[in-house]
Amino acid sequence: MTFQIIPAIDLLGGRAVRLAQGDFDRQIWSEDAVVVARRWSAAGAQMLHVVDLDGAAKGAPVELPTLVAIRAVTDVAIEYSGGLRSDESVAAAFAAGANRVVLGTALGSRPEWVAQLCLRYGDRIVAGIDARGGRVAVQGWLESSALSLAEIVRRSNAMGVSRAIVTDIEKDGMLGGPNLDMYRSVLEEASFEVIASGGISSLEDIEAVRGVGTMGAIIGQALYTGHIDLRVAIEMVAA
Repeated sequence: MTFQIIPAIDLLGGRAVRLAQGDFDRQIWSEDAVVVARRWSAAGAQMLHVVDLDGAAKGAPVELPTLVAIRAVTDVAIEYSGGLRSDESVAAAFAAGANRVVLGTALGSRPEWVAQLCLRYGDRIVAGIDARGGRVAVQGWLESSALSLAEIVRRSNAMGVSRAIVTDIEKDGMLGGPNLDMYRSVLEEASFEVIASGGISSLEDIEAVRGVGTMGAIIGQALYTGHIDLRVAIEMVAA
């Protein structure tokens, strides 16, 4: 697999938004989600990372109609995250147009269920490992669990996940650079591919996370502020 640049589209109230450190009260920007999806698709994205923020907080998907609308305007792959905590919600996300789904809270609370989904759907199931201060965050980042990052990586190995998005919440939306030490430690333990997320704000940051061994970078804030030009980034990693 070649290294992927994956634009993030965070959904709140049917619109694309950007938050600082995942804080709903620190909304920076809002735009029509379909317009954003078209923009990143036209710039050459091969996948979109779509996050249902309301769904993550409520424990059930809220933005499936927006996912349907995005799917209607683009053929690129979509991974969908937020509130997927039942067989029905996972199936509904796939039916609405998702190619992959991201499971976060369930990694700690229902590992057997995640393992079953990995057997059923294979690499369409992605682990969402979100860390704050070395601990795993759950419930849409609203709560910290007792699980350490190292423990959730080991559990994810046992569940049979083939890919995980690993996010440093304290870096997310802050344009301060990625936590390379965190990715190094995860990659030492992981038997799955790692996608970096959080703080990536320059072409140099992309090269840095690729250099430690991750297989992709999810980029949000830096695309919306113009710190990173998506076309240039995609061309750089393809060279």
